[in-house]
Amino acid sequence: MSVMIYHNIRCGTSLAVLEIIREAGIEPVIIDYMTTPPSHEETLALLLALDMSPRQLLRTNERIYAALKLDDETKTDREIIDAMLEHPQLIQRPIVVTEKGIKVCRPKTKVLELL
Repeated sequence: MSVMIYHNIRCGTSLAVLEIIREAGIEPVIIDYMTTPPSHEETLALLLALDMSPRQLLRTNERIYAALKLDDETKTDREIIDAMLEHPQLIQRPIVVTEKGIKVCRPKTKVLELL
């Protein structure tokens, strides 16, 4: 089975999901999106596959969220995506992609639905 994880090495949930994948005997393709964020087009494709709006993919508990006033409902999808690409810590994580689908695996047990 092919598995890809958009991973943040500083995130406990992301680390736990990676461990679950490996315990299932799978070595996933790991995308450290903090150092290599997805392009605008890749982000749009992820959002489409996740059936989420850019606002739904935002991590609202990050300090930069408040600093950029991303709670402002007049912010466009483009502005939100641009903020996520400039500050990838704003992207919900981990995102796991398999042949069975794609999910933001929060809580960590959601990954089991994809394995």
